[in-house]
Amino acid sequence: MLDGLSNSICQKNIHKVIAMMRRKFLLGGGVWALGARWSGINLAQALKMNTVKHIKPTRIPSDATIGLIAPASPPAPEKFEKTFANLRMLGWQVKPGKAIYDRNGHLAGSDAARLADIHAAFSDPEVDAIWCVRGGYGCTRLLDQLDYDLIRRNPKPLIGYSDVTALHLAIHAKTGLITFHGPVGASEFPEDTLSYFKKVLMEPQAILDISAPGSDIQLDDEAFRPFVVAPGVAQGQLTGGNLALLSALAGTPYLPSFKGKLVFMEDVGEQPYRIDRMLTQLLMSSDLKHAAGIALGVFNECQPKGDASMSLRETLVDRLGGLGIPVQYGLPFGHVSHMATLPYGIEARLDTGAQTLRLLETGVL
Repeated sequence: MLDGLSNSICQKNIHKVIAMMRRKFLLGGGVWALGARWSGINLAQALKMNTVKHIKPTRIPSDATIGLIAPASPPAPEKFEKTFANLRMLGWQVKPGKAIYDRNGHLAGSDAARLADIHAAFSDPEVDAIWCVRGGYGCTRLLDQLDYDLIRRNPKPLIGYSDVTALHLAIHAKTGLITFHGPVGASEFPEDTLSYFKKVLMEPQAILDISAPGSDIQLDDEAFRPFVVAPGVAQGQLTGGNLALLSALAGTPYLPSFKGKLVFMEDVGEQPYRIDRMLTQLLMSSDLKHAAGIALGVFNECQPKGDASMSLRETLVDRLGGLGIPVQYGLPFGHVSHMATLPYGIEARLDTGAQTLRLLETGVL
């Protein structure tokens, strides 16, 4: 009798827990608000269905074959020359996309041609990694047409920054694939950039510290001088990218949730009032204020052109300094030569006292 009563109580408690979870999902606007039937779904299944498992690609071998693509703006001839010089320096072979020399106004070929090059690079068994020649504009046009199932079945490192932010965020959201915010094919490769690149993609380090630049790196330019916007230590999964792209993705399915994550941002050639506008848009349209912390790169050429303006520093402090989370400016990434490579989705720790971003796991296998 007592055993039967105990079982009955346990069953009732389980049903109460499930009912409570159901209410929370429905009130929170989660995926289950779309009419999921809870009677046939247990809690473990529900949690599994509401997450995307991270996929780490294989590290890039020393004798790699690289799929070269131009998914955004058309590269100038000198960009190709620099890219092929970088490939030779790294000892890699190259498989250029069929459309990389195409031009369609401000785009590197038609959307269909650029999509075909992305899909071909992921599906080609001879290609070890995919490298974007440059950014510019155009990647956002492709997001609704990407074959995410194909990409999930063929995980490879995708490398680039700037407009490539859109591809990183969409692919990571839809497939869980860890991709890499790092130099484009035509980037400069000073010693520190090359070292970070190899330690993340070729010879992965279990722990890797990315430090604000030392006194020998352009600190005569105010944009390169690191400073603390808000002090503290924070840990979370890395996400972010170019600020203009993040704000452009607001209201789309491709802007990630920032809650509990370490968000990295950079931009180039934007006046402080435009940075103010983009940050304000993100603060109003997303959960950025609930991030664990914010790591800001070098906002190159973003100082005001007139006197009637906040400075870049004043703008960043005004918009981000009161969020109650750690925020550091001046880490080595952005539209600059001295650039770290950052894997999307891995755990990292920001320490404003040490002015470091520490990668706590590898991004490749």
